[in-house]
Amino acid sequence: MPALLPSNEEQRLAALRRYRLLDTSPEVGFDEVTQLAAMLCETPIALMSLVDENRQWFKARVGLDATETPRNLAFCAHAILGQHVFVVEDASVDPRFADNPLVCTDPNIRFYAGAPLVSREGMALGTLCVIDRKPRRMSTYQMNALKLLSRQITVSMELRRTANDLATALDQVRTMQALLPMCAWCKNVRDDKGQWHSVEQFLAKQSGTRTSHGICPACTAKHD
Repeated sequence: MPALLPSNEEQRLAALRRYRLLDTSPEVGFDEVTQLAAMLCETPIALMSLVDENRQWFKARVGLDATETPRNLAFCAHAILGQHVFVVEDASVDPRFADNPLVCTDPNIRFYAGAPLVSREGMALGTLCVIDRKPRRMSTYQMNALKLLSRQITVSMELRRTANDLATALDQVRTMQALLPMCAWCKNVRDDKGQWHSVEQFLAKQSGTRTSHGICPACTAKHD
C-alpha cells in the first residue's frame, strides 16, 4: 500500500533540494553513522534514505546493493509522515506491506524501523532506518540510539545547507562587485577607489582597452 503524501509535500521537496545531497557521492560521515546504526540495532541492513518525488535514494547504505527504490514501495515514505520512529515488527503480516515486492522478494524485509530526518523547518526529508530479514522488536536502548543518530545526521545536513547558503551568498556578492557603478546622467563610471571616469578612461585604466568613436544608426537618425 503506497503511503499518502505529506500535507506539505511541495515545500518538503523544495527543502530537500536545498541540501544538494541527492545523487551525490558517498561521504564518510554519513557512512559511519549508518554503520553505527546497524551495529547498535543489530540489523544486517541500515540506510540513510532521502525521499524524493518518485523514489527513495540512499545517501549511505549498509548491507544493500541498491542505491534507490521506487517511492511507492518505500517504507520510508510512510516514516516521513510523522516525527517519531516508525516501526514495523513483521511486514509479512502487516496489511500495508504484506504484498510489497520488497517483502515478497529480495531483500525480503520483515522488520523495519525508521527515524525521520527532520529539517529545521520541521519537515521530514528522509530517514535513518534499520532493516532485518526476520521479525523482531527493538529495545528501548536501540530505539533511543536510532533517534540520536538520526539527529546527528540532521545536524550534518544543516551544516551542509548553511555552507551551501554561504557559498551562494558569496557568489551573489561577487556578482554585485562585478557590476559597474555608472552615473545615470552622464554615464561616467566609478572605480573601486571612488573616482569617476568616462567609460573610455575606465576601460583603458582597468584593461588597457583602447576605444574608437563612431555614430550608431539610432543616433544618426535622431540627429540627422
